[in-house]
Amino acid sequence: MNDAPIRSHIEALVAEEHRLLEHGDRRSMAPADLARLEAVEIELDQYWDLLRQRRARRDAGQDPGAAQLRDAQTVEHYQQ
Repeated sequence: MNDAPIRSHIEALVAEEHRLLEHGDRRSMAPADLARLEAVEIELDQYWDLLRQRRARRDAGQDPGAAQLRDAQTVEHYQQ
């Protein structure tokens, strides 16, 4: 798999995130919208991580296809 489908999925998630945020800030969101926003943010972190893994593996001369989507607990606890 090349990176294009991953980038497309990230773009779709970003668009959904923007749509959810158009309706106001987190304090005024309906609980279902807030839950979806949080899920989208986690999935975005996972897919950005996957894209970074693929690029790092490619740069190191390794198979980028061996990169795997990491669980939410892992990507949510990265130091920024």
